[in-house]
Amino acid sequence: MSETGVVFDRALGRLRLTRALGGDYPDFLLERATQDLDERLSAVLRRFTVAVDLGTPLPLAAPVLRAKAEMALRMVEAARETADLAADFLGDLEHLPLGPGSLDLAASLLALQGVNDLPGALIQIRRALRPDGLFIGCLLGGRTLHELRQVLLEAEAETTGGVSPRIAPFADLRDLGSLLQRAGFALPVVDSEVVTVRYRDIFGLLRDLRAMGWSNALTARRRSGLRRDTLMRAAALYAEQFSDADGRLRATFEMVWLSGWAPHESQQKPLRPGSAKARLADALGVPEIGTGDKAG
Repeated sequence: MSETGVVFDRALGRLRLTRALGGDYPDFLLERATQDLDERLSAVLRRFTVAVDLGTPLPLAAPVLRAKAEMALRMVEAARETADLAADFLGDLEHLPLGPGSLDLAASLLALQGVNDLPGALIQIRRALRPDGLFIGCLLGGRTLHELRQVLLEAEAETTGGVSPRIAPFADLRDLGSLLQRAGFALPVVDSEVVTVRYRDIFGLLRDLRAMGWSNALTARRRSGLRRDTLMRAAALYAEQFSDADGRLRATFEMVWLSGWAPHESQQKPLRPGSAKARLADALGVPEIGTGDKAG
């Protein structure tokens, strides 16, 4: 982390994303996230009045939200110069242009992992939801690109005698659950899925990352580019350590899903400790064993 506590150069990140969206953007991860979003929302047996997509790079989530809400908007975080935004509006995930209690449903796909203040972003989302409003989001988790992170550190240490941060620090699953609770969400749920993408070599992976606008935007990054000898050593290490029997290389993307509701009196609440009126042992038909007692 930088001395100021700012992990990401947000202006640089938005610039790279804007350039990526103007090119041949690889949407395989976003397509998968969109399908998952559709399945998860289909299990919610209600319609919403106002829904917003917060910063998803491509407009893939919009049709899913329109199927669940009377009005669906899309917040575009990438800085683009156009006056015709249609149902889109420009905004910043760290400074959301949303009034308190203005939404019933908020969704975000593969965008929130790039903010400096994730707790603050979640708090803003929670405040923007009306009572019993739903937030559901997907972001990259801690196991993402662990192979690339490892080989780049090893290769740079070998070839230069030092290391520079090159892969973003992604949040841990347990930490994200705590952040939802701290932000004031009710009924928080966190789960993850590991997606393994295979490449012929490390260069194909790097091309995809660049084409998605995910090049290094860490504030503590070394400003000089990756040296050729470091890159070639990293390629060799990747092939040695993370290749399958057919020679193709594995790249891990951990897709973490977060969901939580704005508190409402109609929601289920946990019972107070000691308020149970029946014993589990009676329900199971077994003798109850007290604390400190030995079975049998």
